[in-house]
Amino acid sequence: MSESQPEQITVYSDYVCPFCYLGRESLKRYQDSREETLDIDWHPFDLRSQKRRPDGSIDFSVDDGKDDEYYEQAKQGVRRLQEKYGVEMTLDIATDIDSLPAQIASYYVKQHYDNDTWLEFDVSIFEALWQEGNDIGDEDLLVELAEDAGIDGDEIRSALSDDALQAEVRQRFTEAQQHGVTGVPTFAYDGYAARGAVPPEQLERLVEGF
Repeated sequence: MSESQPEQITVYSDYVCPFCYLGRESLKRYQDSREETLDIDWHPFDLRSQKRRPDGSIDFSVDDGKDDEYYEQAKQGVRRLQEKYGVEMTLDIATDIDSLPAQIASYYVKQHYDNDTWLEFDVSIFEALWQEGNDIGDEDLLVELAEDAGIDGDEIRSALSDDALQAEVRQRFTEAQQHGVTGVPTFAYDGYAARGAVPPEQLERLVEGF
């Protein structure tokens, strides 16, 4: 493979998933251990799909089967992985945040900018939520993060108001489910997959086969 076409690992994720944030730390550690570049082929996934109205907004009153016990177990899992990976997080869980605007903005940047610019923007979205506790559904915040990454803020505002782009992103959500992705993060490579914030060694086995 030429230097202009580095290897890619496919990652399905949703910014409001704490395990996606922690899984990306694991992936970064694996990437840092490699001699050759491993880019991220990012695919958005919607954890709020069961609650989402046709217009894209969320009906938080919809019962998705996740009770207090589920969230408490999730928080405990997040805290264990925080300690394992040495990651500080302001939040353990984000049940009242809508990631759709962030995913639309990220999808736009992924299509129109180089990988390094997208990655900087992508990481800043994760950090804004999980390290700073900010609402990543806020347009002004996303514009600010984009501009910090060298992206035209007006382009982000236009993307967020583009109904066709929103429909395209929601189609990507559907395609992820059609590909058998039922939860995130999901890492895929060469027909194989690993789900969850798996350790770097497991990502190495996924990609390198040992």
